[in-house]
Amino acid sequence: MILATDLDGTFLAGDPENRQRLYNLISAHPGIKLVFVTGRGLEVVVPLLSDPTMPRPDYIVCDVGATLVDGATLQSVYPLQSDIESRWPGEQSVLQRLAGFDGLERQTVPQQRRCSYFCEAGAITDELRAAVDELGCDLLFSAEMYLDVLPPGVNKGSTLRKLVEHLGVAEEDVLVAGDTLNDLSMYEQGFKGVCVGESEPALLDATHDRARVLHARLSGCGGILEAIAHFGFLGPLGVDFELPDISAQGKAQLVMVYHRLPYEEVIEGDHVVRRPPSSPNGIIPTLLSFFANGQKGSWVAWSVHDPREGRAFEVHTQVDAERYPNLVAARVALTKQDVDIFYKRFSKEAFWPTLHTFWERAVFREEDWQVFLKVNRLFAERTAAEAAEGALVWLHDYNLWMVPSFLRRLRPDLNIAFFHHTYFPSADVFNVLPWRREIIGSLLQCDYIGFHIPRQSENFVDVVRGVAPLEVLETRACAPRYQTYGCAVGIEAMTTAISVHGRRIGLGAHPVGLDLGRVEQVVKEPECQNLMDELRKQLRGVRVVLSVERLDYTKGILAKLLAFEALLDAHPELVGKVSLLTICVPAAKEMTVYETLLADIERAVGRINGRFSRVGWSPVQFFYRAFPFRELVPYYLMADVMWITPLRDGLNLVAKEYVATQGLCNGTGALVLSEFAGSAAELHGALLTNPHDPHDLRDTLYIGLTLGKAERQARLRELYATVRHNDIQRWGDEFLQAVEDSWRVAVDVPAGQVA
Repeated sequence: MILATDLDGTFLAGDPENRQRLYNLISAHPGIKLVFVTGRGLEVVVPLLSDPTMPRPDYIVCDVGATLVDGATLQSVYPLQSDIESRWPGEQSVLQRLAGFDGLERQTVPQQRRCSYFCEAGAITDELRAAVDELGCDLLFSAEMYLDVLPPGVNKGSTLRKLVEHLGVAEEDVLVAGDTLNDLSMYEQGFKGVCVGESEPALLDATHDRARVLHARLSGCGGILEAIAHFGFLGPLGVDFELPDISAQGKAQLVMVYHRLPYEEVIEGDHVVRRPPSSPNGIIPTLLSFFANGQKGSWVAWSVHDPREGRAFEVHTQVDAERYPNLVAARVALTKQDVDIFYKRFSKEAFWPTLHTFWERAVFREEDWQVFLKVNRLFAERTAAEAAEGALVWLHDYNLWMVPSFLRRLRPDLNIAFFHHTYFPSADVFNVLPWRREIIGSLLQCDYIGFHIPRQSENFVDVVRGVAPLEVLETRACAPRYQTYGCAVGIEAMTTAISVHGRRIGLGAHPVGLDLGRVEQVVKEPECQNLMDELRKQLRGVRVVLSVERLDYTKGILAKLLAFEALLDAHPELVGKVSLLTICVPAAKEMTVYETLLADIERAVGRINGRFSRVGWSPVQFFYRAFPFRELVPYYLMADVMWITPLRDGLNLVAKEYVATQGLCNGTGALVLSEFAGSAAELHGALLTNPHDPHDLRDTLYIGLTLGKAERQARLRELYATVRHNDIQRWGDEFLQAVEDSWRVAVDVPAGQVA
């Protein structure tokens, strides 16, 4: 069958349960072709296509029948569109001819091959009709206020009729649906039709004697479902066609969806051994802490599974029976190839460079996108099976962008929250992504979305504006917690709630903090003190500049080395007195995109050391290996200056780790920080530098090396107070509280009743 439906008041209306029932029916049933038939212009219809809960139409008839496009490609359907085009005299001809008529107000909406006005019935004079006839056009007046000048013989019904004939579909297999007199031309074609509940009386009067038109009891989608059953469409399945049951609801009140398991898996012999995570930043222990009160929960993550090994895959495993008795790990089985494509190749080659504003490095492959969708669908299905009725689902980072899209359709009852750990760029960068509409449409299925800093949240709002009409519901000043005009990522005010497609989405800034208890524990360990004493002996009489990054072009490592070389050229008195210790953590072996970068870095290190080295002193010490956190802390304590200069970074926890270790030991180190790192908006007291400006990079480092002790101490006190107060536990607590507050406003429930 073909379902040809108007939008406003019809396909976009009705009880939410009936809307979802009809949408699921259309998406799942192979026998239904969907056609949007609307007075809207195509530009106004396009934002609806970003809503993943709504089925995408096979065809779109818009501009009151003057435009006909393929729903998948949005390209014109020929030769039908060229026939309409040939009858249209042109916009300027119509505007000039009607310019002298009073009472006509041009509608400020997108419109093609038509001119649309607001007017009252009295403005439709014989002279006006004669002028439209002279143009060779038709005049359509509807709802006592809308006037459309259209190509002759063109309206919703005539264009739909030609499309049906073009497709070779029998008239008996077409159902039209509408709710206003503007839809009458569809019923006049002789198709089976439904006037949905609460239709305009004039449409009901005009169709009351048509035996093939049902006047439905239910409004919107409910009325369409009535008509499908009434006319016996879809054979014996009819309206009772149901989606397959993915799985029964689970019992988890909180579902954590993260790319990593809450433990590490290693193979020892023929057995899988699970160990506590070794991550130094404390995010996983913090996320685990929300299950310590006995709350029933699930942690959804992937685990590599090779069916050829013959080992049974465990979907559910215990995390820690003693500390988290009601928490299970719900594992999504992925092949090694899935992980390599989804995470190590596609995420890092397509999304990572784009998010960090290096779009020219991005590689977009449609086949990789399909794997990305597959993995996100698997995550959504597992999450839907774990969650209890109305549970909170907390999703993490861009690898899971499309999970909300699949999950909302499976479980509309869930409270979906998303935290974006990486940088979120401005619209002119993000819109490079071929799948931007699908991604944003998915994220708009969330109830709350958190970012590190206000700038990233506001960038998201700007991207949404290019995808769908939005209403800003709430804004909030960023000061005093965040910098406003003091750095490149500062902003004065941020949006905290928007409405899109009638849904309220809360937004917030939540910079991730540190687990200071873990840092303090390492500082007090004898091994840490011993290593620090050894480093002091090796570097006696030398001021230490420390750089700690992962090998990545976003980190600005090469630019930093060149700036250090320029510093020694500009200040020869520093030769022999200052050393740059660069700790560079290798990327995964499969990520070959960094090979050229590593070669360039190693050449720069060799050149600088070749130029400036003295007996017993090297200007640059380059360590290309992973450092356990326990080994890093002594370096943090030894460094006179911490030099963190990413070209773009979502936050940068290394800067906070340095501040924490120095603050815990009453140190006097200086932090020189890129103003393009997210943490620059939060860490008042850092010396901010522009890593894209070689002179500023060089000169700000020199300031850091020459600051007086009193100023270093004052800056560090301010930095440490921020890091200590906004720790990792506060981050998690504030995020969940913001989710609850936003959900409570959206569904109008009393405080404290959200899981």
